[in-house]
Amino acid sequence: MGAINGRGTTAHGNRRTELAAYLRSRRARVTPQDVGLPPGPRRRTPGLRREEVAQLAGVGVTWYTWLEQGRPINASVQVLDAVARVLRLDATEREHLYRLAGVPFVREAVADADEVDPEVQAILDALDPLAAVVYNARYDVRAANTAYCAIWPATRLPDLSERNVLWRMFTVPPCCQNLRHSPEEAARMVAQLRSAYGRHLGEPAWEHFIDRLIRASADFAQLWASGDVAPPGRRTKIVDYPGVGELRLVSTSLAIDGMPEHRIVVYTPENEATRARLAQLRALGDPVIGCPLHGRPLSELREERERAAQRA
Repeated sequence: MGAINGRGTTAHGNRRTELAAYLRSRRARVTPQDVGLPPGPRRRTPGLRREEVAQLAGVGVTWYTWLEQGRPINASVQVLDAVARVLRLDATEREHLYRLAGVPFVREAVADADEVDPEVQAILDALDPLAAVVYNARYDVRAANTAYCAIWPATRLPDLSERNVLWRMFTVPPCCQNLRHSPEEAARMVAQLRSAYGRHLGEPAWEHFIDRLIRASADFAQLWASGDVAPPGRRTKIVDYPGVGELRLVSTSLAIDGMPEHRIVVYTPENEATRARLAQLRALGDPVIGCPLHGRPLSELREERERAAQRA
């Protein structure tokens, strides 16, 4: 049974009421011409009729009517996808529809990988030769400059998972990782993730990300189960690069107006040796991703991943 709120109705009932209103409002903004139907005779209400939505989505008129009336019926992922397509919902609207219908929804990865504003990218580029990046609260790399990509060349791969710091930390074999992290550093980053997660509890994109990491890494699962939380802070990152040596980088986080829960992180060389090695690293034409035993050139990996994406 749903939780009772102060007005004496259940939370599930409120959600169904909101779902009904949401579907009616989305239907009202789609014209017959938008979906290839003739305008027909004069309509009493704007937008599509219920039977038109049902027909285009391939569902029964009665079933769709009940859905729009907020009745307690079950809706599958496939049916909601069809309705969302007919109503021309974007990614955010589609996720809202799923949440109101009580159906788990995984936001398409590309929707989380939209480019940042050009002004923010210009700031990153202006910080070069300092490495600079934009992270979101899940540690996805949203944008980066050339210096950052020189240190972490996997950022240039088309795989979205390769552009998540935590995913690489917990799923890439230690021998193939450039970032040297202690158990304490890993625990601190997971604690920061959990602190941010508290603001997104129940959101499908977050739940899917956490679940994938738990299934992929026993170490992450153990740290996540601890329940620890921590704020972000200034850190010294140590990076080992084959043939170049150790880099010691001090991270500084900067908030971004208009991008909640995103931050610019700038990595400053801690010493002159690191500064010199960074210049040497940037001179590499085709860096190797991974350790000397298992690593492969960036160009080779990019070509392979792009071919796989075309076949998919």
